Amino acid sequence: MAEMDTSSGGGKKGPGVQKGKKLSTRIDLTPMVDLGFLLITFFMYTTTLAKPKTMEINMPYKDPLDKVEPNKIKESVALTILLSKNHRVYYYEGMASDPTKPPDLKVTNFAQKGGIRDEIIAKKKMVDDMKRAGGLGPKDEMTVLIKPDTSSAYGDMVNILDEMNISDIKVYAIIDISDVDQDFIKKTEEANGGR
Repeated sequence: MAEMDTSSGGGKKGPGVQKGKKLSTRIDLTPMVDLGFLLITFFMYTTTLAKPKTMEINMPYKDPLDKVEPNKIKESVALTILLSKNHRVYYYEGMASDPTKPPDLKVTNFAQKGGIRDEIIAKKKMVDDMKRAGGLGPKDEMTVLIKPDTSSAYGDMVNILDEMNISDIKVYAIIDISDVDQDFIKKTEEANGGR
């Protein structure tokens, strides 16, 4: 048992002074050791619970010896999202494979109502309806192509990945923006007066 003796050995000694009884004060430190171990255990337990929250992105493995061509994405299940400056989000249905036929480029933002989430959910519902009607095969999933521009903010990329998670989009890809897509953005901005 750990203890601390705090009795003092001095005092007045003389003929007229009565010698009193010496009282010793003992402080038992055993509970302090228990408290120390409890605190160490508590902090070790809470630090294992405080893990950083990150979104896991699984990248597909491509076998270099595999000669099978991957499945092509159908235009009807694709939604292309272009991230631009000032938190603008341009989007169009399909992949705009033919540069001579520009897509119907629309602009939105990350607002709760009327933002890109509403467009993603509407496209997902349309693809599900096409599957139920028999227009698509069982392996055809809605695919979102995310193309950030060099002028877009890092926060916009995080926001669009959050939207994929919230909308439960299983298949999406982050690709470099093409010159054709940048021309689409430039023409749309010019048509809207540079805004």
